[in-house]
Amino acid sequence: MENNLTVWRAKADLTQGELADEVGVTRQTINSIERGRYDPSLGLAFELATFFDCRIEDIFTYDPDEAA
Repeated sequence: MENNLTVWRAKADLTQGELADEVGVTRQTINSIERGRYDPSLGLAFELATFFDCRIEDIFTYDPDEAA
């Protein structure tokens, strides 16, 4: 799954640690999501979208070919 979490975080002028604190995860989790090494749970995806007041699809792009 691709994402543009880095862009949303930069627009909000937040560090990875600050965003992590806001959504209740570690900085390493945010880093792993941004690098594409970790796909967030549905709950975390909703938390991030709610925090940024956007849709999940605005942050994350699902590629069905990638899941195969």
